[in-house]
Amino acid sequence: MRRALLAGIAGILIVATPAPGFSESSDTYRQLNLFGDVFERVRADYVVDVTDKDLIEAAIKGMLSSLDPHSSYLNADTYKRMRETTRGEFGGLGIEVSMENGFVKVISPIEDTPAFRAGVKPGDLITHLDDEPVLGLTLRDAVDKMRGPINTDITLTVARVGSEKPLKITIKRGIIPVRSVRGRAEGNVAYVRISSFTEQTESGLKKAIGEISEKIGKGMEGLILDLRSNPGGLLDQAIAVSDAFLTQGEIVSTRGRRTQDSKRYNARGGDLVKGKTIIVLIDGGSASASEIVAGALQDHKRAIILGTKSFGKGSVQTIVPLGPHGAIRLTTSRYYTPSGRSIQATGIDPDIFVPRARLELLDTGPSRSEASLRGHLAGQGESEGDGDDKKAADDKANDTPPEDYQLTRAVDLMHALALYGGRAASAN
Repeated sequence: MRRALLAGIAGILIVATPAPGFSESSDTYRQLNLFGDVFERVRADYVVDVTDKDLIEAAIKGMLSSLDPHSSYLNADTYKRMRETTRGEFGGLGIEVSMENGFVKVISPIEDTPAFRAGVKPGDLITHLDDEPVLGLTLRDAVDKMRGPINTDITLTVARVGSEKPLKITIKRGIIPVRSVRGRAEGNVAYVRISSFTEQTESGLKKAIGEISEKIGKGMEGLILDLRSNPGGLLDQAIAVSDAFLTQGEIVSTRGRRTQDSKRYNARGGDLVKGKTIIVLIDGGSASASEIVAGALQDHKRAIILGTKSFGKGSVQTIVPLGPHGAIRLTTSRYYTPSGRSIQATGIDPDIFVPRARLELLDTGPSRSEASLRGHLAGQGESEGDGDDKKAADDKANDTPPEDYQLTRAVDLMHALALYGGRAASAN
């Protein structure tokens, strides 16, 4: 059976085959008889009729949830959504939506998707799906109806500003990728955010760094890897992301109840940013797969970890499929960073603690300097009278504080390290 590894806020997941049968002890049979007696009593005497299916599912949920917060039962629908999330793609239309006055409002069509090509526009209100009204549906219900097998049609009835009559748009569903990686240049610094670890993360990371490196050129100072509020995802992708910046050594290990089940994962060499400085941003929402990456890069001293302590999710869950009935998620082991740390319930401590904060500029009155004095002697490269214009430009620049305090601190640190490194190289 194909094995897939998943690390998320609910744990590291491993798709596996069901475990062997239970022990045939007399005590086990007595306990099962007790369960059967209670089951029959509820069926016969509970105040309202309850289906056998509901009772069995509730018993399974209770059994698993009593073990720890991350062992659980996934019914067929939940299991399907989980697989779509970790695959990083699904069959659908390609629109970001919200609910407004009971209708589905299009926030934006995703570029190069069926909805984008069909002409769906931001602000469109979807009133009917295949002539069935949207009113009365939850957003989740509406999204589920829009998703479906690829190459199947769905007709949207759309109310659009400026159009007198509702529009009917028939769209053929296609494969919609979930973008887990986004990147941009922050001056001479590469910034890459990973929101979750899906099957597309490794390729998305390589593409993003390649594009940013080409844009910045040889002057790139380093990489800021943003893992804040990233709940996790696929374990093999967390390993791949760590491996992308490590040339050797262990990345992570997992240890279960049986010694023979222990596994170690090692770097294979290569560095996407060729030894340049890496700063990793984490916070209390960075869990599991995010902590694997942060822990591996921290232990190997390959990156500076900046932000606040991570979530502390260090247990491993195995996903056991149950055919058409869904699956169970069962805690089977813990994972450890390269130095042997178990971060279960302790988390990753940042190297530099920087809380989320709002930067507020103090009003210190009018800014004064020699350049602001009327009639001052002109400085090098300055024409007479330039002082007032320079002061106005400086004041305007100071009117807009940065929105992301942690990212700003990371960028400033990167600039400082690049400046120091350059000066040290010149001194040598």
